Amino acid sequence: MITVRPAVPDDAERIVDIRLAGWRAAFAHLLSPQFLADLPSDVEDWRDGIARAVRSRTVVAEVDGEVVGYAFAGPSRDEDAVRDWQLFHLYQYPRMHGSGTGQALLDAAIDHRPTVLWTAEDNPRALAFYRRNGLVPDGTRKIEPAWEGLAEIRLVR
Repeated sequence: MITVRPAVPDDAERIVDIRLAGWRAAFAHLLSPQFLADLPSDVEDWRDGIARAVRSRTVVAEVDGEVVGYAFAGPSRDEDAVRDWQLFHLYQYPRMHGSGTGQALLDAAIDHRPTVLWTAEDNPRALAFYRRNGLVPDGTRKIEPAWEGLAEIRLVR
């Protein structure tokens, strides 16, 4: 059974682990193995950002008492905000794909709000998932130079 609850500070280490596992799975075909290997895995490197996220609108999904995914959403940070609400992160362990945890996290993080999010342009699993949930590309695209030129697109609902 999937349980979704607000994140607490003690979840920070697991959130970092899930985030890294999610990035490595989602971007393995887009980024170099060295780039992915060099992502900081020390929770101390991320502690401030994770602590802020945990204190705000972060939820975690548990299965059998194990935290297996998280989502972080809040007021949009885009300069040209087209929606008031933004999904910043939704990651789960790759072994949880298709289990319903992603849907439970999305529902808890954004509910039925009009929402914006950014995702890799070449991320078929995420794009299919978000389309099923009414989020579609709005034609806005950006390149992330610090991420080896990764192309991202904006989805809106």
